[in-house]
Amino acid sequence: MERITYPLLYFDIAPQVVLGFLVGTDLQVVEKDLERVKLNLGNYLQRQYKKYDDYPFVDLIDPKLRIMDFEVRPTYRDDGGSYPLSQAVKVPVAIIYGATEQDNYACHVPSLNGSFYYYEPKQFESLVQYFVTNALNQLDPPAVYKLLRYRKPKLDKVILKVNADRDFFRFGRVRPRDYPTLKRLTEPYPFPRNKRKQQSHLPEAAWELEMAVADVLDKLINTRSNVLLVGKHGVGKSAVLQQAIRKITTQSRKQQLDFTFWRIMSQRITASAKYLGEWQEQVESLVDELQSANGILWVADLIQLLQTGGEGAEDSVAAFLLPFLQTHKMQMIGEATPEQLESMRRLLPGFVQTFQIIRIDELSEDKIRSVLTQFAQYVQTRLQITLSQEAIDQSYRLLLRYYPYESFPGKGIKFLSRCVNKAQLANRSKIERADVIQEFVYQTGLPELFLRDDLLLNTRDLENYFHERIIGQSEAIARLIEIVKIYKAGINNPYKPIATLLFAGPTGVGKTASAKALADYFFGQGQKKSPLIRIDMSEFQHPGQMGRLIGSGKEVGQLIKEVRERPFAVILLDEIEKAARPIFDALLTLLDEGLLIDNFGRQTDFRNTIIIMTSNLGASVRSSIGYQETSTESSAYLSAIRKHFRPEFINRIDSVVFFNAIDSDDLRKITLKELKALTAREGFAKRQLQLLFDDSLVDHLVNIGFDKRYGARPLQRAIEQTIVKPMSYWLLENGQKQKVRLKLSWEGKLVISMK
Repeated sequence: MERITYPLLYFDIAPQVVLGFLVGTDLQVVEKDLERVKLNLGNYLQRQYKKYDDYPFVDLIDPKLRIMDFEVRPTYRDDGGSYPLSQAVKVPVAIIYGATEQDNYACHVPSLNGSFYYYEPKQFESLVQYFVTNALNQLDPPAVYKLLRYRKPKLDKVILKVNADRDFFRFGRVRPRDYPTLKRLTEPYPFPRNKRKQQSHLPEAAWELEMAVADVLDKLINTRSNVLLVGKHGVGKSAVLQQAIRKITTQSRKQQLDFTFWRIMSQRITASAKYLGEWQEQVESLVDELQSANGILWVADLIQLLQTGGEGAEDSVAAFLLPFLQTHKMQMIGEATPEQLESMRRLLPGFVQTFQIIRIDELSEDKIRSVLTQFAQYVQTRLQITLSQEAIDQSYRLLLRYYPYESFPGKGIKFLSRCVNKAQLANRSKIERADVIQEFVYQTGLPELFLRDDLLLNTRDLENYFHERIIGQSEAIARLIEIVKIYKAGINNPYKPIATLLFAGPTGVGKTASAKALADYFFGQGQKKSPLIRIDMSEFQHPGQMGRLIGSGKEVGQLIKEVRERPFAVILLDEIEKAARPIFDALLTLLDEGLLIDNFGRQTDFRNTIIIMTSNLGASVRSSIGYQETSTESSAYLSAIRKHFRPEFINRIDSVVFFNAIDSDDLRKITLKELKALTAREGFAKRQLQLLFDDSLVDHLVNIGFDKRYGARPLQRAIEQTIVKPMSYWLLENGQKQKVRLKLSWEGKLVISMK
């Protein structure tokens, strides 16, 4: 049994005369004493519940009583005009208020038979003043003076015990509460109290979007329309729907309209279907149960209805539902981006025509900051965690610059909620600017250097970073440093990828190593996965393979999948010249606008990526190992590139970076760099072995690890065969050796000696 608690406001209006108001309802009782008032109201509620299995809705948590005085001048009114009395009077009015289960606040004025909701405690005073003053001004003098006769009221409660599992009886017929199809495929909204506690502490509030909420209410209740909210990601579409649903639920219980809402993911409709026609039967059962429950279906991913069920939109779940929507046998709400709306109009125009469209634009900066401030107040009240103003301002600036493809206030609330989660886990009661920056580093991998204006770029450190990782490619290093400087200055184009580069030159000279070094510098600070997305374009040599790369129909391509998982990354399209020519055309929009949009309006954003393509075109005229690249050879590379790629493709590339052939000095530097990396491997590190490489071994690796055709690529294989394999045998035989220095030399074979 569940106990429903109703606030009871009562007045001792005369000896042995008590007037009681059941707060939140229109029920009033006059009895000899308080106990009789409570007994009378309790018995009435119990009888109604047993007869109709229904009871008045109340959602106040820990209600409070406050007596407030309001000055009013009683006025007589008739068709001829208004006739106010000469003197104003002060009227004490009892106010019942408190938080609700819907994460907002309610205020009831029983003596004036009115109530209203509000979202922030600071709104209480002004709203009560407006509401009560307006209500008192509508009363005639006798009604005003009647209020003056009331004595000081008190607050008590009335308890009703109910059984939530009983059948629902209304209008002379029994209607089952247990809807098997709805229960299996959907979840009721608002969530039940026990489930709501398991949800995120994200507020379900539509701050600064009250007009949109009112519009949804009007279309759902007054015209019984299907409603589609359209706006960019993050503008508050879901928040508006949630707020509207909660308001309708509250009103429907009070006015006995009995609306219900059911939230569904499109894929669940067909996920359990095993045989032909099964999902169609499920949809028909779903519609029948919605009619029985007076239900409205909230489809969380509306466009997926056009992708689910059949091969195309014309035989999808959306097409199957279309007749039910057109004949008003079901009511549906959903949301979409502008791109998704256009896709739905193109694929199944009749489906879109069944909806009333409400557009939600991004809020102004003042309203966005107001929403973030209200969120901070919500967190302070709910979780006792303080968000400093500096933290709010910093998050706004970072999100504005680095997440241009998402909209406020959604992206702000989502990001600050992550900061709050971290603070909870760390038992911190305040979130400062530094905490916001650290969370942003963790999410994006960007170093603090890019996020803080007070940190200056050290050019010498920057040059040393790239020279340590890239050997013998001064031109390439200079170009990478330019990209870093432009990005640090904040003057890169925010509506394109950070940079689009084509690395040209012979194989094995450091093109991939340069891409990795840039990825680590830009995005290697916080991400768990590697910030380098590497795709071998030689695997996409036929036009039919475009779907595997970009996606087609319901399938998501490799490139799209990788970028959605890691939106801050360096994308390396290796050997781009080997891809099919139609793929170049598909990449034009990506290079120019940093966006890819599929047939269903799904958008993938590349504006926080650096796109690097590598090519060996023109390598047939390269220099041999040990000789520097000449300007003639650079011209040969550029000529080969221009012959292979169309002009509109080349024009969308920021710059072509030429990589030189490796000279003899660089060969040795690369070898020493690889040997240094070898010493960090786990087997050596855990034994604390110090490896010393003799010149004879280094010279041998230089001789066998480089090839005129493949550059430095054979070096890794040479190290594995020459050093790693013999060392593995030695370690197995001498596993007890720890914290020793080993000298490795070459005397026709690897010689290992302890020093």
